[in-house]
Amino acid sequence: MAEELVGCDFCKFVNYEDSDDFYLYEMGTNKCEPLYSYEHLVKNRIIIHFVLNGKGIIRLGGKQYDVGPHQIFLIPQDTRTFYQADKDDPWEYIWFHIGGPKIPQILKEAGLNASHPVYTPIACADKIEALAKDMLDNYARQYYCVGTLYKICDYMIENSQNKPEDNYENSLLYVKNVISYIQLKYSEHVKIENIAISLGLNRSYLTRLFKEATGYSLQEYLLTYRMKMAIRLLSESRLSISEIAEAVGYTDTFTFSKAFKRHFHKSPSSCKGIDYSIATGMLGRARANILKKNS
Repeated sequence: MAEELVGCDFCKFVNYEDSDDFYLYEMGTNKCEPLYSYEHLVKNRIIIHFVLNGKGIIRLGGKQYDVGPHQIFLIPQDTRTFYQADKDDPWEYIWFHIGGPKIPQILKEAGLNASHPVYTPIACADKIEALAKDMLDNYARQYYCVGTLYKICDYMIENSQNKPEDNYENSLLYVKNVISYIQLKYSEHVKIENIAISLGLNRSYLTRLFKEATGYSLQEYLLTYRMKMAIRLLSESRLSISEIAEAVGYTDTFTFSKAFKRHFHKSPSSCKGIDYSIATGMLGRARANILKKNS
């Protein structure tokens, strides 16, 4: 059962990380008291707030922004941000903590970043808010929530006032293509050099680009994806350890077992038949450790 947070109108810690590139950690609502304020410094994830009514201000990067009804504001990762409800007309909002490798691309396409943290849709504000409320009503349904969040992001991209002229900036398109390549080829003998060649890029440039956008090195993302698929097979299939090793791109069981134990601090054999809800928790902790090491 999802954990509840006392002190908010509604809050659920859901930790939905089963998607390959888009994670949902927490959701909630708050109808704030006058001048209610909070200061955040978020690591390895972001927070988006959907203002239903009322108004307030946010401060980050030495600037202050006014935010009102039907606007959305961003708490960027690794950026200290202060926000406060209005004295006379305090806001009510829905918030989501999200993360994942595709977040930079999605935010870029919507024109939302630390320099432009307030989003005003040119249309469909009611649809965006209805979807956000729908997620709260169905917080216990992982795939429904992640799918609905994708819909919200699509509406935001299509109705952005700050949408870049070229939706797919070259650097983010390269990152997207790398993720797609790894998800298609993870069971094969993948070489970083071959990924760079397939994109027509220098290996060191691609490596830096990917790390800046996702927080992972290319090798770390490949390993993380292989381990995700391995633990899924361990929980859902009757394959032997050696068959699973081969299925996720390892030529011998010993190398696979060593990598698995280094990643999860458990042997593959001890995870055979593991409940997948426990497995996703292990995946989340492993990802957090990698990102913490890289921050």
